[in-house]
This record gives sequence, C-alpha cells and structure tokens, in this order.
Amino acid sequence: MSQYQIAVVVGSLRQASLNRRLANAIVNMAPSYFSFNQVQIGDLPLYNQDDDADQAESVKRLKNEIRSAQGVLFITPEYSRSIPGVLKNAIDHASRPRGQSAWEGKPAGVLGVSPGASGTAMAQQHLRNILATLDMPTLGQPEAFIQAKDGLFDEAGNIGVDSKKFLQDWMDRYVAWVKAHSA
Repeated sequence: MSQYQIAVVVGSLRQASLNRRLANAIVNMAPSYFSFNQVQIGDLPLYNQDDDADQAESVKRLKNEIRSAQGVLFITPEYSRSIPGVLKNAIDHASRPRGQSAWEGKPAGVLGVSPGASGTAMAQQHLRNILATLDMPTLGQPEAFIQAKDGLFDEAGNIGVDSKKFLQDWMDRYVAWVKAHSA
C-alpha cells in the first residue's frame, strides 16, 4: 500500500485557533498510510513579484513542502467574508513565479470552522475559486461548513461524538480523492 504525505495549510496564525484545533483533530481520522505535515506560513514575507528571482528561504521551504506532498488540506477561518490574508499570501508565494507553481495538480480538500452559523462557507467558496485557477483538483462534496459548538471537540482534543460520523465520512472521501488524483 502506498504512503501519502499531505501538506496541511491552516489559514490562521493563532496557536489556539479553532481551525488549528480542527487540523490537529481531523488528521486522526485518516488511515495510517496517510501522514500530515502542517506547513508554516506565518514567517513568509508579503508577496512581492520583485522577489521572484530571489525567493526567501521560508518561501523555498513552503514550496518544497508542497511539492513533496501528494495532496493538500486547507483548513481556514473566514475573515471579512473571505480567506485570511496570510493564507492568500502563502498561496501567492507557492504559485510564483509564473510556470513554477508548487500547487499544480495537487488534490485538495477544504475545511473550516467558525462560531457563526454559516461556518466558513464564503471563505471556502473564495478559496475554491483560487484553487481552480491553480489547477488543483478539489474535493467538491461533501462540503464542510462547520459551526463551532459545544462538543465539536472532546476533552482530548479529538472530534466529538456528535460530529464524528460526518467528519469521518468527509475524511474517507478526501482519502479516496487523493488516491484517485495524486500523481
């Protein structure tokens, strides 16, 4: 059986963010032949096309981590009805210079959690538009607009009982998606 390395990109820099908690918990639902690496995006400089010829070491690291992965899992909050600037900055860095995108062809999954009733629906839709232009096959169904409620996480930080079946089904679909679309 093949091993699959998945790059996890969390669109929040806050260590105690709900989306980081989701990222830490959801990976436990994957089969053992899937491993996950949360890539760091907080140390990236602001994207400037003038720097394409001499990218910062943090940018080179990000691109190498994405290139070595067989898939990407994006877990993002919603800021002002869209994706956070830090996530867009990371996406821009790893897609440049033109013709040297680290994202191209990587099967993607998109999740997000928010205290609001609509979860991260708008952010996820905006992110899906971006991923389409990056030529990333992105799992379309089931969508997971997760509202943070009591019981989403158990005392150990895992997915709670009430959300376990839905998120296990999501993870099973994502695993099949990666297996079908990874190069």
